[in-house]
Amino acid sequence: MLQENSIKLSSSLAVASRVKDYSQLMKFNLTFMVAFSSVVGYWLAAPKGEFSVIKVLLLFAAGILVTGAANTINQLLERDTDKLMARTSVRPLPTGRVSVQEATVLATVASIGGLLIMGCCFNWLSAGISSVSLIMYGFIYTPWKKWNSLAVLVGAFPGALPPLIGWTAGANAISEGGISLFVIQFIWQFPHFWAIAWLGYKDYEKAGFRLLPSSGGPTRLTALQATMWVLLLFPAGLAPYLLKLCGPYYAGISVAAALYFLYRAIQLLRKCDVPTARKLMFGSYVYLTVTQLAMLADKV
Repeated sequence: MLQENSIKLSSSLAVASRVKDYSQLMKFNLTFMVAFSSVVGYWLAAPKGEFSVIKVLLLFAAGILVTGAANTINQLLERDTDKLMARTSVRPLPTGRVSVQEATVLATVASIGGLLIMGCCFNWLSAGISSVSLIMYGFIYTPWKKWNSLAVLVGAFPGALPPLIGWTAGANAISEGGISLFVIQFIWQFPHFWAIAWLGYKDYEKAGFRLLPSSGGPTRLTALQATMWVLLLFPAGLAPYLLKLCGPYYAGISVAAALYFLYRAIQLLRKCDVPTARKLMFGSYVYLTVTQLAMLADKV
């Protein structure tokens, strides 16, 4: 009896450990944010009669699967460089907890499953855009990081596609509303990612990644460019209001959130240090989360 219970406990621990490894490969926290932004696009585009909890759950599932597949592909291709960085050396692939073959199967099954959900439950246009996002992130952005800092520009495209994917899932068309959501998230990528690259500059340098716009590393020029991109969020953030997707409450919150984001960027421009870069990174999360929640709450 004791031996049987011990075997059951060991099996449960093994399953829990494997689930944790898969979650790390798919970067579940990041995939949740991505899936949420696609739901925002769907909420703004879908006709009232077609919006349902089931549809939202399906969109979440598809977003998590496709984004998780892209993240797994990213880690498959970077498994050797991940060993060189303190932050990534403990991931499942560098440590050998998950084999290359197993991770490949996970990425394949997740990508096919997510794309089929998008195509069969929504439309094939949104599935097509999802596949473009997957390919751009996994197979173009990932190797580009070793070539030059334009990788951030390349990565901004798949990073900004989720709300457009959600929009096309609801509207079955690429229209100005979806494009406005894409533009907001596209602009947001630059200060957000440069803040992350600032924090991890030494690790990225070890791995040979070139992610900051300044060849000299974290400099005032990087902070200046981040600030300029944040300024662009003021007009871009008002586009959903001007297109009558959201009401005046959203417009006010959008401006307030952009002001807070700008304050964090200006602080980095003044101080040029790691603690301020970390605050800018958190400020980017605050901006995107607050504005997207405002869109949901103030849909016209």
